[in-house]
Amino acid sequence: MSTTGSQERFDGLIQKLEIFANKQPRLYRLQVAFLATLGYAYILLILAVAVALLVGIVLLMLNAQRISASVIKGGLFLVAFVFILLRSLAVSLPLPSGLSLKVQDAPKLYSVVNEVASQLKAPRFHHILLTDDFNAGVVQRPRLGLLGWYRNYLIVGLPLILALSPEQFRAVLAHELGHLSGNHSRFSGWIYRQRQTWYRIIQDLGQDGNQLSWLIFEWFLKLYVPFFNAYSFVLARRNEYEADRCAVDITGVQNTAETLINVGVKYRFLENNFWSNVYKQVQTEVEPPITAYTQMEKTFLQIIDKPIGNLYLQASFAEETDNADTHPCLKDRLKALGYIPYGEEDMVIDMSITKSAASEFLGEYLPDFLDYFNKSWRERVAAPWQEKYTAIQSSKNVLTRLDEKAQNNQLTLDESFERAYLTLDFVSETAALPLLADILSQEPHHVSANYLLGQLLLRQADTKGIEHIERAIAKDQGILIEGCQIIYQFLQQQGNIEQADSYLKRAEEHYKLLLQAKAERSQIRVNDELLPHGFSDSEIHQLCEQLSPYPNVKKAYLVRKVVQIFPEKPQYILSIIRQVGFWKNNSDEENSQLENALSQNLNFSYRLFIVVLNDYIRIEKKLQKIPNAMIFQR
Repeated sequence: MSTTGSQERFDGLIQKLEIFANKQPRLYRLQVAFLATLGYAYILLILAVAVALLVGIVLLMLNAQRISASVIKGGLFLVAFVFILLRSLAVSLPLPSGLSLKVQDAPKLYSVVNEVASQLKAPRFHHILLTDDFNAGVVQRPRLGLLGWYRNYLIVGLPLILALSPEQFRAVLAHELGHLSGNHSRFSGWIYRQRQTWYRIIQDLGQDGNQLSWLIFEWFLKLYVPFFNAYSFVLARRNEYEADRCAVDITGVQNTAETLINVGVKYRFLENNFWSNVYKQVQTEVEPPITAYTQMEKTFLQIIDKPIGNLYLQASFAEETDNADTHPCLKDRLKALGYIPYGEEDMVIDMSITKSAASEFLGEYLPDFLDYFNKSWRERVAAPWQEKYTAIQSSKNVLTRLDEKAQNNQLTLDESFERAYLTLDFVSETAALPLLADILSQEPHHVSANYLLGQLLLRQADTKGIEHIERAIAKDQGILIEGCQIIYQFLQQQGNIEQADSYLKRAEEHYKLLLQAKAERSQIRVNDELLPHGFSDSEIHQLCEQLSPYPNVKKAYLVRKVVQIFPEKPQYILSIIRQVGFWKNNSDEENSQLENALSQNLNFSYRLFIVVLNDYIRIEKKLQKIPNAMIFQR
């Protein structure tokens, strides 16, 4: 959850920039342009340094009365340094992943892409890549790294073109190519390219043998790229609206709007229904299905059940635009098109297709591509699938045993919950509900039963689920954030935005508390209130036996620290005095190594905060005054 101070500062900056861009759009664009050119100014500076060094080398050679060994060494060093500078500018970025389609493999696809590119005055594409994502996108890979000379890649997800009609896919194409279009703002397109390029460079520089390049550019990229991306964020979001208008220019408002809606609904259907049903087969089949993508094609040609379609439509409309992504939410994009000026309550959207874009534009080659992705997916999931199948058979045996035992004997609460959980997994939600209710009739505050029952009820749009999740949270604060997120998503889908936001705020406030608690528990200070540990002799003896193999542990103190945040969860501190040689100084690095080793290897009933105190004599003196604090001395 994005509740850190940096995210708050980012949100504040975006809010200010939106106001500034609305009041003074020209000045805002001018400032973004200045920032964009600043990146190139740094590149030119590097080039200038390289050229100056080369000229210096030549002048050094020409003016030297005699070329000594030191001059030769200096010259070779400068030549090597210039080579590194030039090599860093021309850093090679990895190719986008995907199945490369040749023109002869997909002539109709290349034809429609070139047609839309021509209409939008967008650059032609050198490659089209077919992927297994429900997505489409444009990638511009600079052949010369920071020096530019772009090669254009169009990424097309096979699931996406199986889900959309040919005309809907044209709208998606127009949107993606609209980012590079000459019909709308060339400036926005240029900024779009800069954001994409700098993002890829900072992601990939230093990888695959580019460490020298990273060393040269690290300080600049770490400062420049995040700030440039933040400052151009408002413009990038407006670029999304401009790209939507490109889709309108090519396919019309009605088709563009319905495409946006279909993408939102069918993505959810694919993840929550299609793939969920595919992976459920692991319960009965030892190997994954052979024709997953072929079945996907058939599924998208069928009509989505109206209740499911309406549920995913409501979920799509419940989303709000935020600063996690430059893409606006569906509702805002449709309003910008003028498609739903008042509301979505009475919308009727036809989500069925008679012919998919994949069938239209891949034609006779579609079965070959389906077969390729069938095999690729099957090979990728085969090993984890078989492991899961084995684990499921074991769990089914446990469920059978518990069902048989329940016929004649009273199950413990733990056994009852395990039975309910496995019943949910292997039978149905309907069968699990009375088992969970029976647990709560015996123990109304059972955390796991309340939490699981609450989730099941919310899936059925029953608001009583909120009460059960609240009961679970009251007993276990560890699930507060996740529980609030579940309730938040449910209330958003129900259109209860105000109440949903209250749960989001509650989760955010709890997360801040967790951060404060972590900070409080990750240090020991002279003014901390410290108490005796309170453990039994046998527990202390067990801990000391684990400390004895470490020859550099001279003394160990164990105390309980009084904490202000979550005081019901005790905090124990194991303070170590490390053995240091007579001629050696205390080393922070060696202290840290010992702390890490003990943290990883000590086995104790409570979590311990372990700290080496060699440089903190005042704290050690305070520990010496606490009864039974010293538990180990060599």
